[in-house]
This record gives sequence, C-alpha cells and structure tokens, in this order.
Amino acid sequence: MTEAATALKTTPLHALHVELGARMVPFAGYDMPVQYPLGILKEHQHTREKAGLFDVSHMGQVRLTGDDPAAALETLVPGDIKGLVQGRMRYTLFLNEQGGILDDLMVTNAGDHLFLVVNAACKEQDVAHLRKKLAGKAEVELLDDLALMALQGPMAAEVMARFVPEAATMKFMSYLSATFKGVPVILTRSGYTGEDGYEISCDKADAEMIARALLGESEVETIGLGARDSLRLEAGLCLYGHDIDTTTTPVEGALEWTLPKRRRAEGGFPGYDIIHRQLTEGAPRRRVGIQPEGRQPAREHTEIQDANGTRVGEITSGGFGPTAGAPVAMGYVDIANSAVGTPLTLIVRGKPLPARVAATPFVPQRYYRG
Repeated sequence: MTEAATALKTTPLHALHVELGARMVPFAGYDMPVQYPLGILKEHQHTREKAGLFDVSHMGQVRLTGDDPAAALETLVPGDIKGLVQGRMRYTLFLNEQGGILDDLMVTNAGDHLFLVVNAACKEQDVAHLRKKLAGKAEVELLDDLALMALQGPMAAEVMARFVPEAATMKFMSYLSATFKGVPVILTRSGYTGEDGYEISCDKADAEMIARALLGESEVETIGLGARDSLRLEAGLCLYGHDIDTTTTPVEGALEWTLPKRRRAEGGFPGYDIIHRQLTEGAPRRRVGIQPEGRQPAREHTEIQDANGTRVGEITSGGFGPTAGAPVAMGYVDIANSAVGTPLTLIVRGKPLPARVAATPFVPQRYYRG
C-alpha cells in the first residue's frame, strides 16, 4: 500500500463497501467506492428506475448557532437565509470578494440552529472561513461524529416510508428529525440525481445498520461515484471544482436563481458589486448544456470553438448519459455563443466534433412536488 493510500480517510461504511465488492478510489481525501459489481451503467439505470443508496459521509456537516445565525450567514452567501422557515432547506453559495464561488452548500433551518452540508474537498476551508468571518456572531461546529447517506430514485419514498412513515409526506427541500429502527436520524428531501429522494444524517455508529436495512429492501442497490456523476450531469447539476469554482460567478454559472430579489436589492454579501453589475449588464460568458453529435463523449477541458474555428470556451463536465442515450456535457462559452441551438465544434483528441448548445436538464427532473 502506498503512503498516499494509507493517508486516505474512510467513511463509516468503508468495510461495507469492500464487503460488497466495490472498486475503491481516492476522492476528496477519502477512499470511496467508484462502482460496485453491478457496474456504472446499471447503477445509473437502477437509480432512475428504482432506488439507489449513496454513501456521502465524506461531505461536511456543520452546525451554526448564535443569537442570529441566519443574519450572520447572509454576510457570506447571497441566499435568503433570514426568510428560510423552520424545517426548510435552501441551496446557496459561499462567495469571495470577486464574486467567485468558494463552495456550494445546503442550508437548513433546524429551529435552534442552522444545519449546513458542504462539499468534502472544501469542508476544512469552509469551516475555517466561517469561524474567521463569523467570529463573535455565530458558533461553528463541524459534526464529524455523523455519517450521511442519500437514497435516490422513484421508489425512494416508498422504501423510506417503511422505516420512517412520516417521510412519505415530507415536502421537497424540507427537513425532519425522526427515528429509523429506534435510532435518531435527520432526513432531508432533496438530492443530486434529479430524482426524488432523501439524505439521511445519523450517528457514525448507526450508519451500517441503516445502510444494511435499506439494502435489504428489494428496490435498493448501492451506487458509486461513477453513476453519481452521470446522474447529476444528466440533471444539469454543477460539480464544485469543475463546473463552478473561485473563477466563476453565480451569473456566469447560470445560477441567478440563487440570488433572490431582496439580496439583489440590499447586497451585503461578498462580490455584490461585480454580481450586481453582471445581473444588470450581462456576464462575458455562461455555463451551458452542450449536446455533441454522434456517440463520442467530450470530456472535461475539451476545447470549444465557434462556427468560424475560434476558441470560445471549454467543457467542464462531460460523459455519456445513459438515460439521455447520448453524450452530454456542460461548459462555458462566450455570451455570443450561449443561446440554445447555437452550433459549436468540440476538439476531441485533435479532431473536430459537431455539437450544439442544449437546454438543461438533459432528462426531466422528477423531484417530489406534493
């Protein structure tokens, strides 16, 4: 075993992944399952058709407390956190002074605190950022005694209701404190696949019991990072560090929907002047969906040219979409080439590949809207 391998962290479900025959790879400092014996294609299809269980315990779970943690957090993100009612959650962004994205995160109003979920690769820097910027305003606690799983797919609700009956009537983007086979869990109804589903936060010691219980249901299979990526790409969802990063603003990243009216008017978050100017005057480039012609996928860093052969951007995520039945990609192009239907040329292995700007998501999102 290499020194790098010994330095990798593991999640509470690591032994279960190995037992189930997962192929493990380094990801964000963790030894994580990229696929199981079922294979990426069938794992992807299974999640779209039934229910898939994902280990996302590598992600950061953070508790924010204080006199007014929502007001404190609004100094770092452009979302409406003050208006977030108890039991509801919202997607937002940590921004730098240039309007660049430091990370994307979920924020839940849990009543006496805010519950945040941040990306694994960013969690240490996110916690340091929160502690530095909110010193004296809010207490920041990294909840590293917790595990996190996601159950995703059209049968997720039916399966979850067998263990937590009240989960069936949870609203999309809502939070529930409950018990699962006698142990405390926090459920949120959202996900990263475009399907209905839940995240399950629990004590590390209970994670394997919960995972085995869910996997004991005939509809559920374990799903690795490979299918997680193809599922989120088909759903048009960003992967931090690829589709968005410190060099991209929310406007360039086509994430204007994260900038509500009150925050646009009042400001009070990092990079406001730049973002406000882009909202008013337009940004020089934009994240778009891209549909290559034929069957050959275009991967990250593929050069994008316009009809005249001029470089106009780069692919940030790309692969084959099993449900779409075709290659799918996202990337940034200059604003003149960002309209849906615009013809583009992708330079794949030195050869030109015809493509066009496409609307996202590439497959219909099926979040619960009850």
